Amino acid sequence: MRTASLAKLLGFCLVAGLLLAGMALPVVGAAGLVSNRMSDYVASTSVNMIDTPPPLMTTITDKDGVPFAYLYDQYRVLTPPDRIAQTMKDALISAEDRRFYEHNGVDWLATARAAMRNQSEGTVSQGASTITQQYVKNHLVHVASREDVAGQKAAQEQTIARKLREARIAMHVETQLTKEEILARYLDVVPFGGTIFGIAAASQAYFETTPDKLTVPQAAMLAGLVNSPTFLDPEARPDKAIERRNMVIDLMLDNGKLSPEDAEVHKRAPLGLSTPVRPLPTGCVGAGPEFGFYCSYVVNYLTRNGYTLNELKVGGYTIQTPMDRTLTVQAKQAADAQVPKTTPGIANTAAVVKPGKQRHDVVALAANRDYGLKKEEFQTQFDLPSGVENKFGAGSVYKVFTAAAALEKGYGIETIVQSPTSHTSSVFRGGAPNCPPTGEPFTYWYCLSNFDGSYPPQMTLKEALATSPNTAFVILEEKVGLDAAVDMAYRLGMRETMATNIAGVPPDPKAEQKELRVSQSDFFKVNKNASFTLSPAPTSTLELANVAATVMSGGTWCPPTPISKIIDRYGKQVEFRETPCEQAVEEPLANALVAGLSADFGGRGTAAAAASQYGWKRPGLGKTGTTEAYKSAAFLGATPDYAGAVQVFNDSTSPSGICIGAGPPRLCGEGNIFGGTLPARTWFDFMTKAHAGLPEKPLPPVEPRYIRP
Repeated sequence: MRTASLAKLLGFCLVAGLLLAGMALPVVGAAGLVSNRMSDYVASTSVNMIDTPPPLMTTITDKDGVPFAYLYDQYRVLTPPDRIAQTMKDALISAEDRRFYEHNGVDWLATARAAMRNQSEGTVSQGASTITQQYVKNHLVHVASREDVAGQKAAQEQTIARKLREARIAMHVETQLTKEEILARYLDVVPFGGTIFGIAAASQAYFETTPDKLTVPQAAMLAGLVNSPTFLDPEARPDKAIERRNMVIDLMLDNGKLSPEDAEVHKRAPLGLSTPVRPLPTGCVGAGPEFGFYCSYVVNYLTRNGYTLNELKVGGYTIQTPMDRTLTVQAKQAADAQVPKTTPGIANTAAVVKPGKQRHDVVALAANRDYGLKKEEFQTQFDLPSGVENKFGAGSVYKVFTAAAALEKGYGIETIVQSPTSHTSSVFRGGAPNCPPTGEPFTYWYCLSNFDGSYPPQMTLKEALATSPNTAFVILEEKVGLDAAVDMAYRLGMRETMATNIAGVPPDPKAEQKELRVSQSDFFKVNKNASFTLSPAPTSTLELANVAATVMSGGTWCPPTPISKIIDRYGKQVEFRETPCEQAVEEPLANALVAGLSADFGGRGTAAAAASQYGWKRPGLGKTGTTEAYKSAAFLGATPDYAGAVQVFNDSTSPSGICIGAGPPRLCGEGNIFGGTLPARTWFDFMTKAHAGLPEKPLPPVEPRYIRP
């Protein structure tokens, strides 16, 4: 029996020897072809290992470079050899590959011992893999075949053929990289449990430290953990983790890296884990309740501009945004103060954009709702501040577009406009049964009245913008043309909004209801619906803020951008192309519109009470809006420093109005909210704080032709 076993062992060694010899010796015929193919495979795999970087975490930062969100599948941060503590190197080499600095990728002595064990046990479980071979295997599994299940299986199969392929690749890698580079690359690739990959991530997650500061007990635990991250999980099985850690410390002693006295001291040390052990949070939920909305906008913006989500999760980018952390927190606090986040059915959203002729930086996105997954805690992942989420419209804020169209048609801000108590239009459709009889079907007429009878029968356009009589703007819409007003909304910034249908989603050519098959732009134009200037359709808070930025920037529209710069994994800035800015309207017109909107903060202005409540004294532009059934209300405002918008709207499945009064707001039957109440108060709350300490800037001058033409 012993003779037979010895014969089998010798046979195994002979076959292995012949195959290994084939790594270096040329052969001919069919065997030569196989060997050539193997050589090509080894060479290409080695090149890919050296040239293909592992997946890296992408970091999103605020304007000051402070991270607030991370995107990854594998939590990994590359660490150069000189940033890894010698304790970590000593622990790993002692535990895994004592002759690491002596072999050429394969430890033949250890391989022979393993072969004898495998033969005696009838298995191939004993591999005697060197650190270089382990690097090969881990790279194939976690990098090259990260999304290839079959490839991962092939890289881990317990066969002699796989071991020999691995050995050949390891030997080739050793000719291309230094020992220190191999060690560092191995420590970057290897998993340490869950989504934690690499020594930098493991150092942070387990000990809240960096690889260059690892102590002997910490390094020994991590070196032992790579042997079996699940079984040796120090949180779930601390006794097993300590046992394995102390075994590694003993191996370090045997390898001459520790004295007996130091080894005993280190073995008595507690695990000292972080509490709890966690990798950095991934995804926009991980950005937290305050910054999750901004993170989501960053991801959506990048995926619309050429990046894929997978690329962001593996690319190792550093994405610096213009987000102002303080202003974002202040905006959220203001939104929550007016509408507590636990208020059923009512959302309060805010967006802030910096005006400019070169860029429109998005500096804050906030909502009273927290960003998250727990619906029972009033969290949401809907993009409340940036998406087209207010399904009921911004109300009279859209009168801004009718006024801009009028200025372009030759009106001035002091031009007299009519503002009768009621008005019946023979130009527009969408009337109501109470329209006066005309001899024609009422659906070809549009009837409306002002909120109350306090308006004079006529006033200047500037006064109309401040006091907001409905009849004045429908009459103005008749004169300048509905198409001009709709197009002006797009030009000034409502681009995504106007591209959605009246349900606030992309048009669906197959929808049963024909109004859902077209964009908002086409819906209002085709149906000659005068209610456009009263905004009954879905609206984006961010795009409203960007409209204010466009007007305050001399009519220059720029995409509302959350990107300041993108740095790749190598520290180089990546060129990022965005839609270029454009002159939406001529600058003198925009300046006139600023002046036309400047009276809303005082006198009879609809936002005057809110401005006074917060002690607002600065010049700026403003416009309130309220929808007919009080299901939403909005405020748009800007100074030369900041442009912002707030929308309060029903976000429930019940189409009720919003009531305000004693106590927090609530959903009710008819509603009584106005743009000058909750929305304006929210705006002045955080904008007063944002402008604290900033010098007061004057509004731009107005050319005479836009005053009284």
